[in-house]
Amino acid sequence: MPVQITVNGKLLTFDIDPSTALLYVLRNDVGINSAKYGCGAGQCGACTVLLDGKAVLSCTLPVGSITGNIKTLESFEDDKVLSALNKAFISEQAVQCGYCISGVIMRAKTLLDVNRNPSEQQIKEALNAHLCRCGTHTRIIKAVRRASQELSA
Repeated sequence: MPVQITVNGKLLTFDIDPSTALLYVLRNDVGINSAKYGCGAGQCGACTVLLDGKAVLSCTLPVGSITGNIKTLESFEDDKVLSALNKAFISEQAVQCGYCISGVIMRAKTLLDVNRNPSEQQIKEALNAHLCRCGTHTRIIKAVRRASQELSA
């Protein structure tokens, strides 16, 4: 059955079962590598993408239910907030294995879109749904603060 979705501003059509998880369509059919399969149960955040600006877990979202625009980390060159976060994560060396980072950055974007100067506590609350086994939490918080400062300048 044909399913249409918009990914990073491009309308795409697939002949796919509408109950297929968005994550599989992004990775296998669109070639998006940033969203990762972590737990497959919506508990780790590695698969986070944006749907009309809101963070969603693509591993549990049926592709046939999507009516808005999906945005992934691959769109960072066209997005001021994602670009600032990308640079800040590199500067703060906030990435160790990198598996969770795209989901973390996408969730951080949703925070910075509504609050350009979040407190440390607000950053922690926004990123609470993400698991990072490498333990770079302190650097992740610093990176979000750095991006915030760049965007506020």
